[in-house]
Parts: sequence; structure tokens; C-alpha cells
Amino acid sequence: MSDHQPDAPAEPEVVVSTTGHLGRLELNRPHAINALNHPMVGLLQQALDAWRDDDAVRTVLLTGRGERGLCAGGDIVSIWKDARAGTHESARFWSDEYVLNHTIGRYPKPYVAVMDGIVLGGGIGVSAHASHRVVTERSSLGMPETGIGFVPDVGGTWLLSHAPGELGTHLGLTAGSVGAGDAIALGLADHFVPSDRIDELVRRLAEEEPDAVLADLAEEAPEAPLLAQRDWIDECYAGDDAAAVLARLREHRAPEAQQAAGTLAKRSPFAVTATLRALREAGGLADLGQALAMELRLTVRFLDVPDFVEGVRAQVIDKDRDPQWRPASLDEVDPAAVAALFEPLPSGELELPTTSGGTA
Repeated sequence: MSDHQPDAPAEPEVVVSTTGHLGRLELNRPHAINALNHPMVGLLQQALDAWRDDDAVRTVLLTGRGERGLCAGGDIVSIWKDARAGTHESARFWSDEYVLNHTIGRYPKPYVAVMDGIVLGGGIGVSAHASHRVVTERSSLGMPETGIGFVPDVGGTWLLSHAPGELGTHLGLTAGSVGAGDAIALGLADHFVPSDRIDELVRRLAEEEPDAVLADLAEEAPEAPLLAQRDWIDECYAGDDAAAVLARLREHRAPEAQQAAGTLAKRSPFAVTATLRALREAGGLADLGQALAMELRLTVRFLDVPDFVEGVRAQVIDKDRDPQWRPASLDEVDPAAVAALFEPLPSGELELPTTSGGTA
């Protein structure tokens, strides 16, 4: 008889558990920095729906397994394959993901997100809409979409457009990232807790209310270097003309503006132009739900934008870091093509369910 033991069943990609009155959600794809796929979105939504009216669960906690970060975004390779095939199956993923983002933003119970390490794209969507957002000295938050020929989504346009001045515009157009201090200053996070106290945070949340725990464990936020540069950022990023923004950056005497100009010039001109308009549109919308509905129009249509396929190829697939954008400059972007992105979808708009936590 063989003494071989069968392999233990693999853990799910979202580990759902309860301890005391705490409901825990642990993203569990550490090899991919917990990048979100469609099944993970479903597991998160299912748990939140189940806990909504469960009196035994008073607080929800989101963390990511592994040492690298909470979540590096969506499963971009799968979306890239869909774009190449022209099947538009990613529309279902985005619809469900945006419903999840909206659920988190309107959740009736405290939802604590530990934004430790890398938090990008879709990772922002499952954390930055939370009621209690925790960053650490290891946190790096960003919306990197224009670097792959795409646009900020998962409510990113809502968050960035409501940051102080033009800080969110700068971050969104350049596809930049910020640390803990600037994350709090921009309104992407609330509390700074050193990473060596996260285990204590988790343990105490099982028995205590999050406001009391965070009041005890949170420390003064680190410096916010981006916030300190707001003067030139507000000056250069004003208006609705992306080409004019780049020109002002190039002409400004601040060395940081010159650096931003170099970065912006490397991003997809079409994506940058669409992102600037999306940020301006989101700034005038009534709520997160309306921004998510706008973003679905953009993301579905970007599946047919050549820059998205090319950007992912250059940055993720071949990794030559040399995308060939079409058009190649901001001056060449067709305003009518950008405007068409924002039209209602013939296939149907985003449907946000009405729940006890709020209305769509």
C-alpha cells in the first residue's frame, strides 16, 4: 500500500472567514499580487451580500495575502486576450466588478481595507471606496491605466476628480503612484498604521469597533511630497485640453513639472485625452454610481482601441516597454473619436441594484 498522501485541496482565491464579529476577506493570488479575476469578484460580492443582514458580522476586513501588496489590479492578460479576439467578454467582468465597487462604497457596515504594499487599478476599486482605509509605510497606490493605453476605472475617475485641486488629474494622466502620506492627502486613504501593527489591528477588529481600534493604532501620516507641489500642478493641469497641459508642463520652471512632461509624453495620447475628459465629467456627476456607469462605456469601447492591445503587449506581454501609440501625439487625437466613447452603450448601461445599504 502506498504511503502517498493526496494533495490538500487548493485554497480559494478569496478566503472568506469570520472571527468574533469580524468578517474577513483575504485576496489569495499572491503569485500575481492578488490580481482580480471574475471568480474573485463573485466571491467578494457573495460574501458581502451574505454579511449585509447577518447580525453576527459587525465589521468587514479586506487584506491581501503575500508580501507584495493588497492587489495589483485586474487580470489584464485575460482582458488583453479578449480585446485581441474581439469577443467583448470582459464587459461582464467589468459590470460585476463595478457593482462590487458600488456595493463597497455604499456598504451599511464598517468595511476596513488594509492597503499595504502595491495597490493598483482594480485594487483601488475594492479598497479606496471603503469606510475605513488603512495605509502603511509600504503602501504604493496608483491608477496606471494610461501607461497601457487604457482609462482609470473601478470608480477611479470619481476618486481622482475629487482630490484637492489638480492632484488627481496629475496622478491619472501620468499613471503615477503615491505613498501613504499623499494617499491620505488625495483622499484615497484615511489612516496610517505601521505594517508591524497590522496583525494587532486584525486581532482587535474581531472584538472592537474599528473607529476605536484605529484611533489607538493609527499614527501621524508621513509627509506628502506630491501635495507640497500643488502650486505648479494646479497651474499646469487646469483646463480640458491635454495638449495644452503638456505644453504648460514643458514650459514650467519647476524641475518636477519637466519630469511630469517627460512622463506624460510617453503615455498613450488617446488614453490621456479620454482620461482628462473622464475626470472632468466625473467631477460634475452626482455620485460614485454615475461615475461607474460612465466608466463602463469607456472600458467596453477601449477593447476596440488599438492602443490598449499595444500598451499591454509592450508593458506586460513582450515587456519591451516601447509601445507604438496611434496616434503618436496629443495634437493628433480626434476629439470626435474621444466623444464617441462617452455615448450610451447599445448593449445596455450598468445596472446597480438597490439594496438596504443605499440606492443606485
